[in-house]
Amino acid sequence: MPGKHPAMRATSPLYSPLRWLTPALLLVLGGCASLGDDLGDSLGYYWQSVSGHVKLMNAARPVPDWLADAGAPAKLKARLELSQRIRDYAVAELHLPDNASYRRYADLHRAAVVWNVVAAPPDSLALKTWCFPVTGCVGYRGYFDEADAKAEAVKQQAAGLETMTYGVPAYSTLGWLNWLGGDPLLNTFIGYPEGELARLIFHELSHQVAFAPGDTMFNESFATAVERLGGARWLAERASPEARAEYATYNDRRNAFKALTLDTRRALEAIYPADGQPAPPDLAAQKAQAMATFRARYAELKAAWGGFAGYDGWVARANNASFGAQAAYDELVPGFEALFERERRAGPDPWPRFYHAVKELAALSRQARRDALERALKETPTMEKAGA
Repeated sequence: MPGKHPAMRATSPLYSPLRWLTPALLLVLGGCASLGDDLGDSLGYYWQSVSGHVKLMNAARPVPDWLADAGAPAKLKARLELSQRIRDYAVAELHLPDNASYRRYADLHRAAVVWNVVAAPPDSLALKTWCFPVTGCVGYRGYFDEADAKAEAVKQQAAGLETMTYGVPAYSTLGWLNWLGGDPLLNTFIGYPEGELARLIFHELSHQVAFAPGDTMFNESFATAVERLGGARWLAERASPEARAEYATYNDRRNAFKALTLDTRRALEAIYPADGQPAPPDLAAQKAQAMATFRARYAELKAAWGGFAGYDGWVARANNASFGAQAAYDELVPGFEALFERERRAGPDPWPRFYHAVKELAALSRQARRDALERALKETPTMEKAGA
C-alpha cells in the first residue's frame, strides 16, 4: 500500500475464508502443513523449503527493536505489545513453552507465509499424502512460492485428483529451531482480531508440547482444542468488552459455516464407496446434489449475515480436497476437550496434567489414540463450552 510503512503491508484480511480452517501451519520438515516430500522427488523441493525458512528467519527482528523504531507505525507497535501480553499469558496461565518463539517479528511483504496444496480422489475425502523421514506422512504439501504451489496442484489434477491451494498465515517448527530464534510473529497474522491472534499463538505453541509423527489429525485436533480452550479463557479474563464483541461476531459466523461444512462432509461420506466397494452408478448425480445443497444453504447463511462474503471464495472452490483438509482440524477436538475436562475435574491447574495425558497418547498407535479419545468423550460428556 503506497504511503504505508513496510511493516504494515500485506497483512492478512480480517476475515480470511480459511482462517477457521488453519489457525497457523507449516514446518520446514513436516508439521501442521508439511513442506515434506516423497523421497524420490528432486532436492529442489527441499531447497525451497529450507531457503524459504532461512529468509523468514533473517527478516525477523526482536519485538523490542520494533517498539523502539521511530519509523514503525503506532498500530503495529500496539499489536506487538498485545502479542507479548498474549505470549506471557500462554506461559503463566496455559503452561505453554517459555522460549524464543513469538518474541520476534518479521514483515514478509506478502499476505501468506506459505501456500499449501491438498488433493483427494473424485469419490473420496481421503487426502493424498506425502511422506518424509522425520515426521511421517501428511496430507498436504507446502511451498513458499504461490506459483510453485499452483504448479503442484496442476500436476495432481493431471493425475485425476481434485485439489485445493490456499495460503496460510504461519507455521510451527515444533520448537526445534528455538536455538535460532524460534518461530516469529508475522505480518500475515499480526492484524488479526485479538481473540484470533491469541488462538493462533496458543495453537502454534501447543505443537511444541506434543507431536505424533505422521498423524496430522491428532496433532491438529490437539492444537485446535488448546486454542479454543485457551482463547476462550483469554477473552473472558483479559480482553476488553470491544474485543469480546468483535470476536463474538466473527466466531458466530465461523461456527455456523463449520456446522454447514460438517453436514456436507457427512453427506459426501455417505455417498462415497467404502474401501474396496464399487461406486454407486449415480454417484456423480448424488455428489452434484450434495454440493448444490451445500451452496444453497450457504446462500441462506450469507443472507442471514447481511451479505457478508468472507467465505465466498472457499465455497466457490469447494471440493473433496477442501472438505478432506477440514476434517484434520476438527475431527478429534471433542475428545481432547473431554480429556481436558477430566483433568479439570481432577483438581486445580489442569493444564500440566492435560499435556502429560496427550503426550502419553502420542506415544501410542494411531488407532489406540483414537480409542482413548473416544473413551474420554464417553466418560466425560459434559464440558464447559469453549469458543469453537
